Amino acid sequence: MAERIVVFGATGYTGDLTARALVDRGARPVLAARSEARVRALAEELGDLEWAVADVSRPDSVRALVQRGDVLVSTVGPFERWGEPAVQAAIGAGAHYLDSTGEGSFIRAIFERFGPGAEAAGCGLLTAFGYDWVPGNLAGALALRDAGEAATRVEVGYFNPGAGASSMSGGTRASAAGVMLSPGFAWHGGRLVDERPARHGRAFELAPGKRARAVSAASSEHFALPRIHPTLRDVEVYLGWFGPASEPLRAMTAAMTPVLKLPGARDGLDALFARFVKGSTGGPDAAARATSRSLILAEAYDASGTRLADVRLEGINGYELTAGFLAWGAQTAAAGGLQGTGALGPVDGFGLDALQAGCAEIGIARVS
Repeated sequence: MAERIVVFGATGYTGDLTARALVDRGARPVLAARSEARVRALAEELGDLEWAVADVSRPDSVRALVQRGDVLVSTVGPFERWGEPAVQAAIGAGAHYLDSTGEGSFIRAIFERFGPGAEAAGCGLLTAFGYDWVPGNLAGALALRDAGEAATRVEVGYFNPGAGASSMSGGTRASAAGVMLSPGFAWHGGRLVDERPARHGRAFELAPGKRARAVSAASSEHFALPRIHPTLRDVEVYLGWFGPASEPLRAMTAAMTPVLKLPGARDGLDALFARFVKGSTGGPDAAARATSRSLILAEAYDASGTRLADVRLEGINGYELTAGFLAWGAQTAAAGGLQGTGALGPVDGFGLDALQAGCAEIGIARVS
């Protein structure tokens, strides 16, 4: 029997999309948010769903949301600032957990800090289960499967054809600001190493004669892909969202690295970003979302640098993908579809074939 699905942060931009995606799939999630009036109104609009008031400033209210066997979906970001209470609540209750973060520092905390507790509690943690970073895990895993054991390196690129400056939500802007201030990481030489954000850059061929620059980023692929491919020595993940600003961004993060080592610098910049980059400011409407698409590229190489396989995924807008991933993942987990406990990646969590089928159902699929 499927257990309850609880959407925490349901009245935010991503939470609202996720709640609607679940209802569209026939689920009746419990909606939770800090504003009683807003969460009650949303619950009534979506079919008189059950609702609850919970706030990260009162961790007991978050813990009260779930019990053993439930699935807690958290969309309350920036996660480095506000994400921990939901993770702790899930582990304490023995409930499965998914979130929509794209923040490398929070992803690392899930795998290194919270994962062992979840394994002991018998529940699964699926962090970054949205546009960032599910499709890159899928594309990378498909490329590695095609390449076979000879593959030792995989490179993944994320692009948003048609996206403009207004296509980013307030929560995404706030998270992106935090990422620029946080230590990064990557899988190099068969181990996880510290690495500043946007340290590396490269160009990907999006179409014949059309290339675009991208910068390196910390992501769940660095933790998850080595688990499924033991010969993997290097994982590179790149964001191509910034276009011509990619190289200036690399220069900026290089300049900021020594500054952030100064006493109090990180706290001061955190406060500055928190003042001017607000999280809960909504996002693109359906018409704006319809103008952008998702494009994910993955390439697998052997130790000599020979490319052995490449994969191209194309799909719908990233925010709609995130809502779809969270809804599909939550329903599958609630129905007993998880393949392990502790901190899980998309592939070892659900299996490659199931993940590929689920992604195609949601709106992103392999085209080559």
